[in-house]
Amino acid sequence: MKFYTYPSCTSCRRTKAWLKNQEVTFKERHIFRETPTYEELLEILQLTTNGIDEILATRGKTYKSLDVDVDNLSISEFIKLVMDEPKLLRRPIVTDGEKLVVGYNEEGLKGITKVKQDFLLSNIS
Repeated sequence: MKFYTYPSCTSCRRTKAWLKNQEVTFKERHIFRETPTYEELLEILQLTTNGIDEILATRGKTYKSLDVDVDNLSISEFIKLVMDEPKLLRRPIVTDGEKLVVGYNEEGLKGITKVKQDFLLSNIS
C-alpha cells in the first residue's frame, strides 16, 4: 500500500490515523519531498475513474495561478507539470496498485483494504 501524504494536511493525518487504527501496512511518501515518479503518476491516473479531475487540486493557489489550460494537455504533459508542481495533486493519495483513494474517504479506504482483510481471513481457516 502506498500512501502519498503531506504531514500538515488534515485529510492526510485523518487517513494515516485510520490506516494505523485498522493495522494496515503502508509505505508513506511525503508528496512534496518525494514527488511521485512519471511511472507512479501514470499508474495513479490509470486507476482513476474521472481522469485528471480526480487527482487535481483545483481549489489550491498553485492551480489558480497556472498559466496553462490543463484540459488541453496530453497525459505526458500533465504528468510532467505535476512532477514540477506536486502541489497540484489532491492529498492524500492511497493505492494498492489496483484501487485508488484520493482525499480522506473512509468508505473508499474500507474498500481498498477489504480485499486484503478478506484474503487474510480466508487463509486463517
